[in-house]
Amino acid sequence: MSNKGFSRRNFFQGVGVAALAGLGATTLSACGQGYAAPAPTNERRGDFGAPSWLGAPPEVAESDITETLECEVLVVGVGTGGIPTIISAAENGAQVLAIDRQETAHNVREDIGAINSRLQQSSFEEFPEFEIDKKEAIEDIVRYANGFIDYDLVKLWANESGAMVDWLTDIIERDGKLVMEFEGSVGTTGQGARDKAWATGHSPQKTDLVGEDEEWGFAESMLAYAAEQGAEIRWRTEFIKCEQNDSGRVTGVIARAVDGDRHYIRINASKGVILSTGGYGNNLEMMEDRQAWNQKIRIAAPGSGGNPTGDGIKAALWLGATMDPLGAACTFNRACVKPDQTAGDGVLGRWFWFGEQPFMKLNLKGERFCNESGPYDYMLHSAIMQPHQTYVDIWDANHAEQARIMNEVGCCRLFPFDNGAKNNIPMAAVDGMIEGLIEAGYVQQADTMEELAEKLNLPVETTVASWKHYNEMAEAGEDTDYFKESYRMMPLNTPPYYGVRTGAWFLATLDGITINTNMHPCDENGDPIEGLYLTGNDSGGFFSVSYPNLFTGLACGHTMTFGRRAGMLAATGQA
Repeated sequence: MSNKGFSRRNFFQGVGVAALAGLGATTLSACGQGYAAPAPTNERRGDFGAPSWLGAPPEVAESDITETLECEVLVVGVGTGGIPTIISAAENGAQVLAIDRQETAHNVREDIGAINSRLQQSSFEEFPEFEIDKKEAIEDIVRYANGFIDYDLVKLWANESGAMVDWLTDIIERDGKLVMEFEGSVGTTGQGARDKAWATGHSPQKTDLVGEDEEWGFAESMLAYAAEQGAEIRWRTEFIKCEQNDSGRVTGVIARAVDGDRHYIRINASKGVILSTGGYGNNLEMMEDRQAWNQKIRIAAPGSGGNPTGDGIKAALWLGATMDPLGAACTFNRACVKPDQTAGDGVLGRWFWFGEQPFMKLNLKGERFCNESGPYDYMLHSAIMQPHQTYVDIWDANHAEQARIMNEVGCCRLFPFDNGAKNNIPMAAVDGMIEGLIEAGYVQQADTMEELAEKLNLPVETTVASWKHYNEMAEAGEDTDYFKESYRMMPLNTPPYYGVRTGAWFLATLDGITINTNMHPCDENGDPIEGLYLTGNDSGGFFSVSYPNLFTGLACGHTMTFGRRAGMLAATGQA
């Protein structure tokens, strides 16, 4: 059994590693010229052949369960996936309870990827290039994943995401405090881009009615609406495990109070339990086991988040569900370390929003090593192949104008979108960030490339040679080394020069439990586990290998689309 994609219900569960070792010694020797293979050793396998991060379901004595709650639909996790799920279930008539171990919603994503929303469709007359061929889009997502995904789940997003955004738009615009904007841009077309960009992004923006209220935003608007629909949320309540009846149907969960006496709670959910606990990015043992390569480029950059530790995934596996065969994550090349540091799990660095801009990037030997354009993690995957999995971004005094010409899309765009929609962070704010990173000793500034190389601890001669060669190609209008688009090949010849050591800012894990189109987790036979639904990064089958970030907001759009569907199905009992 592999410790990557697996089910607990397998051969190892019944036999055990020790028994298999004996079987190998007695049986295999008959056809192996007397050689007996040694017993396998793997420190990450637990007692049942499963990885040690999985363990066994916690045992909770009945006498320790001192509170019982009843509901029809229980949602575990109040975040990007959980909030739309709560609303959908409540709108469809269910008595909804949600729990979360935090005291409020954190880091709810606001770039929402969809196809054929009303906002999107209304732009086609002026911007026909924004129109999306669903078949082509679906095939591109499958291609990013090298086929390691469920085609039907991608089709589901393509068919239902536009209606989901329309639904959210009506919710958040109900009181005039927010407006949904379509992020209309596909970058610069017809100039030899290797990777196609898709105009799928939507973002809520505050109106003047919000005033100076910094506490009001997308999450607050949706949670207020959920309360209007009668949904209840119990904060500071952590999920422990699911419960099943004799037929195997999930009937509820065991939870625990985070504060006070830490008592256990049984929550019965007559119509269904929906898990949306947020993946496993902060379970370091699980990360090392499932995607050690991403740990090599990871820089711990302080920021807000939900601290996901794989609780939902483990709970489903304990019930006999299966998991994606490959680990995957959404990683941004937007974290940096100081000149005497390299990337890697455990290294504390800083957020570096400017890192996605495709300026010249060198490895720690001072050599350019890839096409700097393209999806976020393509750059980072190339860096995994370089010394210490760390590289250096270099730009000059003309960086603002050059970034405008580079014309990035999605959340890393520094200027308004082609249709006038606001971008996430403006160039002026990014310049302020860069100044802060200079003061903190991360970004280095110099009047010559020789001085910059020294400050970054790069080989001076090689770095200068790489820089001169890059400028020569830029002047000639062609990247003969790595074929970057000509309009993004601009000379770096105006001091001061800037540079910083870069790695991955880790957004989320993307692999999860195998689900069907009804959002039920499936066992090794492909049969659903009734009464249980998964959404968000607890669920799998949609992403693998790389994140298709040129579909702006795809992760968030997929999560919210599936959350809406899960809430409806659980509330109505359709599946």
